[in-house]
Parts: sequence; C-alpha cells; structure tokens
Amino acid sequence: MLHLDDLTLRIAGRLLIEHATVAVPEGARVGVVGRNGAGKTTLFAAIAGDTQPDDGTITLPRGMRIGQVAQEAPSGPESLVEAVLAADTERARLLAAAETARDPHEIAAIQTRLADIGAHAAPARAARILAGLGFDAAAQQRPCASFSGGWRMRVALAATLFAEPDLLLLDEPSNHLDLEGTLWLQDYLARYPRTVVLISHDRDLLDGACDHILYLSERRLTLHRGNYTTFDRRRRERLLLDLKLKKKQDAERQRLAAFVERFRAKATKARQAQSRLKRLEKMEPVAVAAENAVQPFDIPAPAKALAPPLIALDRVAVGYAETIVLDRLSLTLAPDDRIALLGQNGNGKTTLARLLAGSLQPAKGEMRRSERLVAGYFAQHQLDLLVPEQTPYQHVRRRLPEAPEAAVRARTARIGFSAERADVAVGHLSGGEKARLAFGLAVFDGPHLLILDEPTNHLDIDSRAALVEALNDFPGAVVLVSHDRHLVEASADRLWLVADGTARPFDGDLDDYRRLVLAPDDASAGSGEPRASRSEERRQAAERRVALAPLRARIKAAEAAMARLEQAIATLDAALARPDAFTADPGRGAALAKERAQALAALAAAEEDWLAASADYEAAAP
Repeated sequence: MLHLDDLTLRIAGRLLIEHATVAVPEGARVGVVGRNGAGKTTLFAAIAGDTQPDDGTITLPRGMRIGQVAQEAPSGPESLVEAVLAADTERARLLAAAETARDPHEIAAIQTRLADIGAHAAPARAARILAGLGFDAAAQQRPCASFSGGWRMRVALAATLFAEPDLLLLDEPSNHLDLEGTLWLQDYLARYPRTVVLISHDRDLLDGACDHILYLSERRLTLHRGNYTTFDRRRRERLLLDLKLKKKQDAERQRLAAFVERFRAKATKARQAQSRLKRLEKMEPVAVAAENAVQPFDIPAPAKALAPPLIALDRVAVGYAETIVLDRLSLTLAPDDRIALLGQNGNGKTTLARLLAGSLQPAKGEMRRSERLVAGYFAQHQLDLLVPEQTPYQHVRRRLPEAPEAAVRARTARIGFSAERADVAVGHLSGGEKARLAFGLAVFDGPHLLILDEPTNHLDIDSRAALVEALNDFPGAVVLVSHDRHLVEASADRLWLVADGTARPFDGDLDDYRRLVLAPDDASAGSGEPRASRSEERRQAAERRVALAPLRARIKAAEAAMARLEQAIATLDAALARPDAFTADPGRGAALAKERAQALAALAAAEEDWLAASADYEAAAP
C-alpha cells in the first residue's frame, strides 16, 4: 500500500534517512519509533507530500485519502460537532447539493450516496468521538473559540478521526490528551478499519494500538511485525547476539594479528603469515547497532527524612478567587507514597497538585503540612519560565550564586548537560533538553515530595524509561499526573480519582479504571440491563481466561519458535560469513546455506502463525 523505495531525506543539510526501502501493508497499524531528532516528523511530511525526498520515491495508491491533524486547531464560532462534521467534505458537498437538486435522478443518486457513507448517522458518530476525547454533550455544542488551544487540538484530532482517511498519520496524538483520552484513543485505533501510521513515545499506546513497528535508527528504517514490546524484546536479543559475535570476532582478529606480527619476518612462516593477513583483510566486521546511552535523571535525596504524614487534608476545599474547584478533600500523604492522580482534564488534578505543592491555600477545612517539607513541582508551563537567552549553566548559577565554578559545572552535568551543551542558549535546546533542565531545577533542593504534572510530553521512550528508574530509586514521596499508562503503572502504587468536584482513593488498578473509562463504548452500555455483580464478573473473567488459554499457549509457542529460529539464523550467518566457509569444505557450505533458507522459511511460517493467533486472541478477548 505505502511503499518507500530507496528513500533519502535531509533537513537543513543533515542526513536523516539514507536509502531506506519499506513496504507498509494495507490495513496495518504502524508505530514509528526512534530517538528525538531522528527524523520521524520529517518522514511524515514526506509521506504527506509536504516535502520532497532528496532521493528515492514514495508510492501510494491513486486516489488515496491521507489524513493528519491540522496544525491550526479550529477556532471559529462553529460548535465542536459542526467543526468535526465539516471534516467529511464529501458529506458536506452532498448535503449542499441535496438542498438545490431538482432532477429526480440526481436526487436519487445523492440520497443513495449519502446512505452509502452513513451520512445521517454522522452526527452521532462525531458525538461519540468527541465524548471519547473528553467533551460532554454540553461542551460539544459550545463554539470552538471558547476553548483553550490544547482542547481545540483535541477537536482537530476528532475531526481527523471522523473523516476516516485511507491513511491516517498521527504525530504524538496523546500529547494533548489526558490518560482517559489516551485509553480511548488506544481502543479506537486498535479497531480502526484502515491504515494507521503513528509516531508515539507512549509504550502502552504502541502496544495496544499497533501491529507493526517502524524503527528509525542510524538513518535506516526497518519494519517489524508485532507491537512495541515484541519489537523491543527482539531488538535487545539481536543486539546481545551481535555483541557476542563481535566479541568473538574481535578475539579472532587479535589472534590472527598476533600471528602475523610474530612470524611475518620469518621465512619459514611467511607463507602462513600472509595467509592469515588475507583472512584479516577479508573478514567483514560485525555491525552492531549503536545504542547511545541515555543520560539518567538525577533526583537528589532529601537531606533529612520527615515523620509521617507529610500532608493531611481534612474536609478541605480549594479553588481560585471565589470559585471552588475541589471540595470535601480528606486525604493523607505519607513520606514514601507513590500516588497517581486519575481523572479527565478539567476535573481539578492540577489544582490538587498545586495545593499539595503549597502554591494554593485551602479556602476552608484543615490542611496539616510538615514544617520542614520541601516540595519539588514540575509542570509543562515551567518550560515557559526558562529564560531563552540564558544557558543551562546560567540557570544553575542563579541557584548557586556563591558556589565555585567547578561546583556549578558539576551540578549542571548532573542535570544532564555536558560541558558543550551547558553553554547552549535554552532557546536552541530541543524540547526534551528543556524538559530535562526544568525537571533538574524542580528537584534541585532535594525534595521530600516530588509532584510531576505530565513530565513525559517531550521525552522519547528511552528517556521515559530513565525517568521511571529515577523515580523508583527516589526515597521520597511522588504525586504523578500523566497520560502515559506505562509510567503510571511502573511508578505509582496508589491511585486517587479526581472527579465530581472532589478527590478520593480509587479502589482498583489501571485495568479497572480502563474498563470504567471505556464503559460508555461497551455494547451493554445504555441497554438498561443490570450490571453483573462483582462475583459474577470475576466468574465470567475466569471463564474467559480458560477459553483463551489455548490461544495464549499457541502465541507463546510461536514466540519461542521465532526466538529459536532467529538465534539459529544468526549462528548460521556467522558460520557462512567466515572467509573459508565454501572453500575449506564446499559441501558443508552448501548445506549451511540450505539450512539457512529452511530456517528463514520456518521463521516466516512461525511469524504468520503468531499473527493469526494474536488476531484470534484479540478478537476473542473482552
């Protein structure tokens, strides 16, 4: 369907992609992954036709409709539903034609086409998409201009999804969503009937919505079947095999070089030395993918631990001016708590975070707060507080005005800026580097309580993993607001639900919360049938697990077979790569080549079986 043939892309003279050839199957849901700055967005621009390749071709079927989120969100007087409905230009054109048509045959043709495209059910479909992205029925009737930029970007996303293009291009769509919207989007994309190509650093979204991964690294593009977890496991296994093979080859090189150096001057050994020298020259080095280490996040530990509780709220209300946002807050925060705040944007998660951070005071009720409590607060708006003309070093120097030069440089390096990057103006840093600097300043004083409001928006997958590791090593308390489910599951052990004008502990895990969020989309929702009891739900879940067990076993068997075959192929490749593979024993060389071909065929069959079993499992799973 989508073919990239010998594609080369540059931006500002920098080579991003070089001679890449990839074929994306029709109906595939492809996640594009790679480090920040690798060229993923530039690749999207080339596929959409917004930029031209430096070399190679991009081929799409004639007449294919490509859809991507508009960079300028709708901001006019039209309602949200009207803005979304307008994205279906064919429907709008047909409805306009139906108003003026007089010829019976033309009217019949228009009405037939309107029925074919489901035009009359379109308002209900638009409303469902908007509801999934966080707009209730009342909000859907409000004008676009009445919403902030972030909310209008959700409307732009809703319009793109509503249009159902043949090729849907999404570049970090969850950046403007909360966890609830991300869960809904994951479910929606998993059922999208056409081709999706998605740039994302959200592991859970890539796992739940994608069946292929397009990996951009070292200016190369490689397409892998399966979701992100499957891709990442295979990538790490292949890297480990390559490293082992390279280590073995390096040892062989050293042995041959030592023989040549020792005996090349001796007449009796000169011939053998020359032979080994030729073997050295013909030995192709094993290519090992570069794994650039991610700078870890450094969170200084608090100077002295505090006795519990850090904060206790008793019937507290909080808000802005005369407006109460949250009421009836009775919560306790312990020194080692790891809490994630759940709830749709606009429900008050940021208000609660600011209350805990100390930047808002209670309007009523009692708030007990440890006198020596140091809180570190990171939120997206803090990136705007960085001074664009100043360097990371200068930002740190403001916090350490009396410290010697070496100490300031060392502290800047701990935040993640080497000597070279420490003197680059903030205005020239990447989004990820700005986020790292703001994070380092937020935790500068060794907080007892760390409050993070959407900390991952500018971080790639490896940087998010480094953040998880730092949070798990941090001995203090953490309160987290994030749309990244993987980060929440890996970092939090308690959940607070912010909804209905208050906040309270959530009795369940993220799977329970996902079912709660997606309940309106269930077939039984609104049917009037009574919900099953908790014991009945557990019984039904147990029955489903038993029914799905054979499929799970089949998937695991296929995965084990693929791993075994991939390792066997790597071993055969190493044997066939030896200079004397066919000269020393031609028969054995031919047998190895035949064995490799059989292993490749078996691997393809195992992959097909894995895909079929996975599809059956997804179809049967609730």
